[in-house]
Amino acid sequence: MSVRIWSILFILILLSGCACVGSNCATRDSAREIARDGRFIAYDDGTVLDTGTNLMWAAKDNGSDISWSAANFYCESYRGGHYDDWRLPTLEELEALYDADKDFPAKCNNSNSIHIATKLMDVSCFYVWGSKTSSTTSESVIFDFGAGIQSAFAGQMTYFLRVIPVRSP
Repeated sequence: MSVRIWSILFILILLSGCACVGSNCATRDSAREIARDGRFIAYDDGTVLDTGTNLMWAAKDNGSDISWSAANFYCESYRGGHYDDWRLPTLEELEALYDADKDFPAKCNNSNSIHIATKLMDVSCFYVWGSKTSSTTSESVIFDFGAGIQSAFAGQMTYFLRVIPVRSP
């Protein structure tokens, strides 16, 4: 092909928006709203926007027991909504999702409940990893959606622990 044809193809690719290598090409325009619940908006791309904090969450947690290092890797590798900047949430971000007045069954243990502010996010167990780790111990922080408290566990623990990716749009 001649240089002219390659130039035209390159311009067409740029105009179509497909030349966003290594960046977040997806926009809210590419996702369709499917539900609302108070301050939360669910989209058909598997994301939920918290309009109160302006954070975007994965609509579901990872779904099974996971260690802190695996949770961190899961978030860094997550590509929900075609975004590539997902991360572990802070404890403050997790705590903002807690609502003692809302009660949902914990899928991981039928005798426990989860208190999360929206039904649009599927958190399957009560313990969720946060981003902070201790510099002096092998512990990492968790938020307990059953009791509404912060705690810390050894990073290699997995039992009843989940992760839910978050990003700042």
